[in-house]
Amino acid sequence: MAQKRVPDPTEQSVWRPMRLLFDAMDADIARLYAEADLGEVRPSFVMELIRLHLYGPMTITELARSVQRTHSAVSQKVATMRAAGLVRTTVGADARSRRVALTAKARRITAKLAAEWRATEASVLELEAELPYPLTQVVADIEAALARRSWHDRIAGKLAEDPDWG
Repeated sequence: MAQKRVPDPTEQSVWRPMRLLFDAMDADIARLYAEADLGEVRPSFVMELIRLHLYGPMTITELARSVQRTHSAVSQKVATMRAAGLVRTTVGADARSRRVALTAKARRITAKLAAEWRATEASVLELEAELPYPLTQVVADIEAALARRSWHDRIAGKLAEDPDWG
């Protein structure tokens, strides 16, 4: 007896095209890094590297606060950047904290990373001028809608209606 095929919910998505678009845009930035022979730099490292360049060594907690990310996420990113030879870590003021500093390798490329950041921001504004509805307005509208009802609460409400979740 053949099993009844359950519909695959991942075959339809309004969320995935947006994520794929941002992934493709990040891949284009990564391609620029490869063309400039910047080694293992990833687009997701740039904000942290620029912050460390401008403000000097920071604890992981300070760096996480600076870039508005969780301690866990920044700790994982620091480990990856350390493996790429971009940062070094030392024991902080207490044995539980770690201070993060740029390596000489990273200091040599931070001006290029800042230039890419400026070029990317300028390109976003240029792209916005070509669109009927600016990206910055989309973000502001989404933030306003989520302030009225959080993403968590919206998904939780849908899950409460789904018998597979309960």
